Amino acid sequence: MLTQTANRGGAGVIGRFAPAKQSGSGAATRVGEQNALGQTMQLMGALMSYPRNSEIFGEHEPADYVYKVVSGAVRTYKILNDGRRQIGGFYLPGDIFGLQLAEEHLFSAEAISDTKVLVVKRSALTSLAGRDATIGRELFSLTSRELRRMQDRILLLVKSAQERVASFLLEMAERACANNAVELPMSRQDIADYLGLTIETVSRTLTGLEATATIEVPSSRRIVLRNRSALNRLNG
Repeated sequence: MLTQTANRGGAGVIGRFAPAKQSGSGAATRVGEQNALGQTMQLMGALMSYPRNSEIFGEHEPADYVYKVVSGAVRTYKILNDGRRQIGGFYLPGDIFGLQLAEEHLFSAEAISDTKVLVVKRSALTSLAGRDATIGRELFSLTSRELRRMQDRILLLVKSAQERVASFLLEMAERACANNAVELPMSRQDIADYLGLTIETVSRTLTGLEATATIEVPSSRRIVLRNRSALNRLNG
């Protein structure tokens, strides 16, 4: 069920009634980075809170809003005809999601943990982009990055299990701006559904990488990259 709430910029924002509640403002497109698009979303957006595993938007719902993660993490996913879940992507603090060319969402999105996101009306952003060349360029760049990510994902799914896991760990380390230690907000099942593997294969692959001193796994959510060169070789 959807309901109307007010945002700081004065325009209406639609949020899910049950999990969402309004609060203050957020961060920029990347943590510590204040670019024009991030500043605009701070000014125009409403901060919505979503408890763990609650839905932010559903597949086939109108893509009327753009979202930016302030805290927590988000996964997008699709349930296949045979009941399997395919995760399309993970979004961490500073990431913008929900911006697409289609009029409807191709995936559902839900909070992995307790999450806060800025919600901005898509039409307001695109209208502003028509008047502000900087915002227009950043929106185009963001859309291009999403398309490139989808292309990279297609290539990822033809790799071996070890190559997929290595690629995932390097991606998470880069996105989290981590040196060697990576704190993963998602579960092993999430990782498996993202990589197109079983949870047993993911666990077995991580154990194998740890046995060769390529990584260290102090806990299920914390992974230390001990040999980036080896991971890069596996990643191709």
